[in-house]
Amino acid sequence: MKARRQSLILRIVDREPVRSQEQLRRGLRALGIAATQATLSRDIKELGLVKRAADGAYQRASGAVPAVPGSPAEMMRAIGGSITQADHVQQMVVLKTPPGQANATAVSIDRANLPEIVGTIAGDDTILVVLRDARLAAAFAGRVREAIGR
Repeated sequence: MKARRQSLILRIVDREPVRSQEQLRRGLRALGIAATQATLSRDIKELGLVKRAADGAYQRASGAVPAVPGSPAEMMRAIGGSITQADHVQQMVVLKTPPGQANATAVSIDRANLPEIVGTIAGDDTILVVLRDARLAAAFAGRVREAIGR
């Protein structure tokens, strides 16, 4: 439920200017998700959302607004803007981010729906990406390193 709610929050703030938690709560309610102010406050913090200076609307900390929701291009923009390190072991890739950015980046990875990725687990500054085999993990880690210039 939390991952779905946070994914919908990202979709809402990417699509339209959201200037308050109440406006965000109404947007979620329209999509069939009820959330309290405290829950939204935690979600905003975990997703690393910040308010734009120009209009006070929430946005991703990187400031990037995806052109196509759920696309591999959106995933690579999120990776390029937040990942600081990538390493792989067997069929797993461990990605490091600055504090508070792992969850939103993991959502972008999940939303890309790449067939080689089984799923992700995110903490505060670390993402575990599980791939279908070691060869695919090595290739994915290589693409991430290339995107972050390492």
